[in-house]
Amino acid sequence: MMKFSCKGMARLLSIATFALVALAVLSALPQHAAPQTSTGELVLVVDPAASKVHWTLDSSLHTVHGTFALKSGTLHVELASGKAGGEIVADATSGNSGNDGRDKKMHKEVLESGRFAEVVFRPDRVEGKITTQGACSVRIHGMFVLHGSEHELTIPVQAELGADHWSGSAKFDIPYVEWGLKNPSNFLLKANHAVNIELELKGSLQRPTAP
Repeated sequence: MMKFSCKGMARLLSIATFALVALAVLSALPQHAAPQTSTGELVLVVDPAASKVHWTLDSSLHTVHGTFALKSGTLHVELASGKAGGEIVADATSGNSGNDGRDKKMHKEVLESGRFAEVVFRPDRVEGKITTQGACSVRIHGMFVLHGSEHELTIPVQAELGADHWSGSAKFDIPYVEWGLKNPSNFLLKANHAVNIELELKGSLQRPTAP
């Protein structure tokens, strides 16, 4: 059997004690994990009062400009997959071009806003790189509900995300005649079969929980 002197035993105890103390100190130090990509869901809430919907319709005589008011809007985006949800709702009855006679015809004969009071976009996915801070350019795919019918649509969007707020803009065409709405043309005026929409959206932002 191996024998230890008192001096040797004391040395072993000293080394063991030092190792235990060093381990305790290291375990108490802050642990720095490797950087991780943000996960979770971004929630973008539209502020209707700070947002605008402009529309433009070209014709053989002149170009008509108008607006719609937004009622509400929320967009949910899963950062990892790009899957989206929510909806953006415009008030169809608020359509205004600044000409009472023309607007009355638009609401009664084209939009039939008395029956179809809302225009809705329901996103289902975001295509492109999604950033959680700063500017980004993406394409949002979803269903556009107009005059009671759903139509598939992809909208290019320029967005700017801040700490707790966001803004976004988009330009796209709606082929309203192709989608079944009445053509407002007559023997004097030939209207374009598509109306151009410009969105300026602003609102609050809820960020995903840090991993």
